[in-house]
Amino acid sequence: MNIFINDNMFKCRVCVTHQAIKDGMKNQTFNMSFNGMLFLMPTHGQQSFWMYECINPLDIIFIDGDVITEIHPMCPPCEDESGCIQYSGFGDQVLEIVGGDCHRLGIKVGDLIKRSMY
Repeated sequence: MNIFINDNMFKCRVCVTHQAIKDGMKNQTFNMSFNGMLFLMPTHGQQSFWMYECINPLDIIFIDGDVITEIHPMCPPCEDESGCIQYSGFGDQVLEIVGGDCHRLGIKVGDLIKRSMY
């Protein structure tokens, strides 16, 4: 699925199952086939993510419908499960992209997203 924010396109892997949402970017890096991971959350409301066993810093973007509600930029990887920071926001979707891309591309809270299957 492609996600568009302003003039920027992110080719996303989509996570919908409990296990896929839990694993997320754990032990993965973005590559030529995808530069975003979109989580379709099972409930609408407050969501919480962490960076346990992730490889690279990520920007974590919380989305409610089609509006960005919260951005946590440059979230660092965490190897100690008990010491991982929780990143929270409101919505029904979460998008993870390369750390620093929100700043570099001018993506901010209140921006709208659009979706396309192609």
